[in-house]
Amino acid sequence: MSPRRTTAGGQIDRLKTVRFTFDGAPFTGHAGDTLASALLANGVSLMGRSFKYHRPRGVLSAGVDEPNALVTVLRGAAREPNIPATAIEIHDGLRAESQNRFPSLNWDVGALNQLAGKVLGAGFYYKTFMGPVVGPLKGTRFWMFCEHFIRRAAGLGRAGTVADDTRYERMNAFCDVLVVGSGPAGLMAAKAAADRGARVILAELDPRFGGSANWSGETIDGTRAADWANDIVNGLKGRNNVRLLPRTTVWGYYDGNTMAALERVSDHKETAARGEPRHRHWTIRAKSVVLATGALERPLVFPGNDRPGVMLASAAQRYANQFGVLPGEKIALFTNNDTAYAAAAALGKAGANVTAIIDVRSGISDEARGLAASCGAEVLAGHAVVATEGGRALTDIKIQRFDQASGTVTGDARSIHVDGLLMSGGWSPVLHLASQAGAKPEWDDRLQAFLPPKPTQNWAGAGACTGRFATAEAIVEGHLTGLAAAGAAASAIEVPAVEPSSVAPQPAPVFEIKAEGKSFVDFQHDVTADDVRLAHREGFISVEHLKRYTTLGMATDQGKSSNVPGLAIMAETLGKPIPEVGTTRFRPPYTAVSIGSLAAERYGDLRPERLTPMHDWHLAHGATMYSAGLWFRPMIYGLAGETVEQAYVREAKAVRETAGIVDVSTLGKIAVQGPDAAELLDRVYTNIFSTLPVGKARYGLMLRDDGVAFDDGTTWRLGDDNFLMTTTTANAGKVMQHLEYFLDVVWPDLKVTVTSVTDEWAGAAIGGPKARDILAACVKGTAVDNAALPFMGIVHGEIADVPVMICRLSFSGEMAFEVYCGAGHGTHVWEALIEAGKPFGLVSYGLEALGTLRIEKGHVTGAEIDGRTTARDLHLGWMLSKKKPFIGSATMEREGLVAADRLQLVGIVALDNRPLNGGGHIVEALDENNPHGSIGHITACCYAPALGKYIALALVQGGKSRHGMRAFVSDPLRKRFGPVEIVSHHFFDPEGSRMHG
Repeated sequence: MSPRRTTAGGQIDRLKTVRFTFDGAPFTGHAGDTLASALLANGVSLMGRSFKYHRPRGVLSAGVDEPNALVTVLRGAAREPNIPATAIEIHDGLRAESQNRFPSLNWDVGALNQLAGKVLGAGFYYKTFMGPVVGPLKGTRFWMFCEHFIRRAAGLGRAGTVADDTRYERMNAFCDVLVVGSGPAGLMAAKAAADRGARVILAELDPRFGGSANWSGETIDGTRAADWANDIVNGLKGRNNVRLLPRTTVWGYYDGNTMAALERVSDHKETAARGEPRHRHWTIRAKSVVLATGALERPLVFPGNDRPGVMLASAAQRYANQFGVLPGEKIALFTNNDTAYAAAAALGKAGANVTAIIDVRSGISDEARGLAASCGAEVLAGHAVVATEGGRALTDIKIQRFDQASGTVTGDARSIHVDGLLMSGGWSPVLHLASQAGAKPEWDDRLQAFLPPKPTQNWAGAGACTGRFATAEAIVEGHLTGLAAAGAAASAIEVPAVEPSSVAPQPAPVFEIKAEGKSFVDFQHDVTADDVRLAHREGFISVEHLKRYTTLGMATDQGKSSNVPGLAIMAETLGKPIPEVGTTRFRPPYTAVSIGSLAAERYGDLRPERLTPMHDWHLAHGATMYSAGLWFRPMIYGLAGETVEQAYVREAKAVRETAGIVDVSTLGKIAVQGPDAAELLDRVYTNIFSTLPVGKARYGLMLRDDGVAFDDGTTWRLGDDNFLMTTTTANAGKVMQHLEYFLDVVWPDLKVTVTSVTDEWAGAAIGGPKARDILAACVKGTAVDNAALPFMGIVHGEIADVPVMICRLSFSGEMAFEVYCGAGHGTHVWEALIEAGKPFGLVSYGLEALGTLRIEKGHVTGAEIDGRTTARDLHLGWMLSKKKPFIGSATMEREGLVAADRLQLVGIVALDNRPLNGGGHIVEALDENNPHGSIGHITACCYAPALGKYIALALVQGGKSRHGMRAFVSDPLRKRFGPVEIVSHHFFDPEGSRMHG
């Protein structure tokens, strides 16, 4: 039996032993344990070192609000730092290590920082290192000397450098009601909404649904609250209108009831199932949202409140009831509210020796005294803890009488021998999402807490996050909220009978116990009460300035435990009430979010799979498909035994020699119609479209309003007031939003409508020396010779009895034509073109060959129009009209956008004839051991069959002035180094004779 494990109770599986290591030492726990609970069960109280003073720290909480016990998890050679031990589910093979210590957690050289005392107070780095250096380094700034050492000491965990090879997913979901939090209020809200037929998503950050019902000890309808919650969850599981998301943190609330959530799918497993991601990121769009996010207990501010063995009372209650772990052998509680008494009773019931309850209030309710008597605890009303003693673990506390009115301690100190001190400074509703939704929190003096603001979006609060801490009230409110969210009247509600073992908080005002020693407000950043007062003396009296000067509430903690105590001390110093001082705005994310999940591809049943009309044909004819933006597109049509490179080289070569056909249905297509359609195009494009004749197309470039290139494409004039705009595949939605914004907000007087018609047209581009012959063999109703269909001309005809529209334009450098027809006829027309092309050697080709053709020709795409380049950077300055203003024209001449050293488009040829990689740097001098001196980077690369070389497009400083120069590619991540030549980006047929012939 582990030293602190109870003999029975908890929700762990005592029959299943789990083996893990912490700092290399082997430990065991049980299935259902967190790393924190398993270490506590093994008698480990020291779990970390603090940021600045390297003070020994133990676990403070039992949830995501943990500021102390941050660890690094090792997965193979990969490292993930700064994860709360309270949020890590142990599994066989788990390896974790402590942080911010050297050489070991027990013996940390950095602890010498504690001797520096006030020298390391708030903002010390702004004030200490600004003077001049004396001695041998005289003449340099002291900061320049110290910066290296300061940066090495900064931070907590050490990030890894090994590539993360785990898989991540992104998902989209839509629902009528999203319920965030699965405590009693959240469960009843979800049930009420589901009963009314609403589509419901219930998200819970813990592995088990039920929230505090899992460990509070309450009874509902005569049943243990945890069992009651489990029954509700089982009833929801069988419904097809309910989706349950455990281990899912809703971390961001955005406009239009769009919520961001992170699901930890396989972090709790030794090995993920085949195809299973590590994390899944959810974007949830909900008609209404129920926030049942609960509340977090606050610490008290007194000297020595950070010593290992000091934790929150609710955390200790949770460790006992959920994990079967006691926080110590002899325990005292220190409180300013009634809820600590329920924790004491629960711990006594679990077998803990509760010796005393120290309460700063002189008046204690009879109910609270009854709870104290049930566990045999002495109640010391009107007293406060003024010190803690011990080294790397708590051994004793000192208490004195406390005058709540003056906030001072009096009389002789009394020592009590304990190895666990549980504190409760009141409760802070978790209102982060409510605040993100668009308004400031509101202070409630009765509860001494900030409450959610009045909704500015379609959300409602339920339970403790609204300040209703009693479970009976929470359940009633959950019922009402769920029915309202489902759009129903709450005429008759059956409310379960609740027998709570907890009591309402009834807190004393938030304050600091003023006594000798360091009293910590923000445990994670070693911010003390003295630091808050120092910030005031130095003029940082705004809460936003206080946060940034002292680092109070920053990093992974985000003020979950420290915000209100810090504001209370600032308010006292200013002589103002807390609501006048205010609070910082909570910003997403609520907890840390893996970058992998944000950047992941979309998978699974909710992935928006966009397929072109010819998708099935591609699969039937050997295409290898991949995701390109929102679409599935052919990569290659590989032959047996071909590599990807061999396939795309064969396809691109065929286009140059005979003809090729590619599916371009994914291009964005926008109908621009109305009397002012031409005027709109003149304003959004850099070149003129009002002079474009009917039946002709023109290449156009758009800028953002800051003068940076935005998108390019062709627009076809189908009538005087009727244009068809095409955009790049990736920017179709962005261009549509761009146009709608300017029409709705900037130019509402223009008489023009824009309509996305991307999905209405199927498109095939056919190009090559034989392209015109193939069209002539199958098109009826129109000629396609040079006179009838000149470059950028448009004709209408039929292919296989289907009406088509044909425009002669080219991105490949060959004579080429785009053939559009109704989406429903796409495959029919495509097959007719394939059949007509057989005598001429027509091949179908995919995106790899398409990219090769465009690189050889020097055409730009999203890789070069990357949000940083200008028209001149891309050698498109000839498209900037001097006869009219356009979006971006007023800002494109800014000094930074016309600087001579800007990155400009060039071509790159590999002189060692080896493959190049996108993202590889271009350098003037090669240093493989210390790569540096980048003058640009590769944006796109390929083997060019037209040249017989490996080539690339790149953005390089000086651009055209470097043509003909030798340089090197430096790509240390992929170990690719070698000589290159910088040339024009027009590798192939720069005169354009082939596409104009």
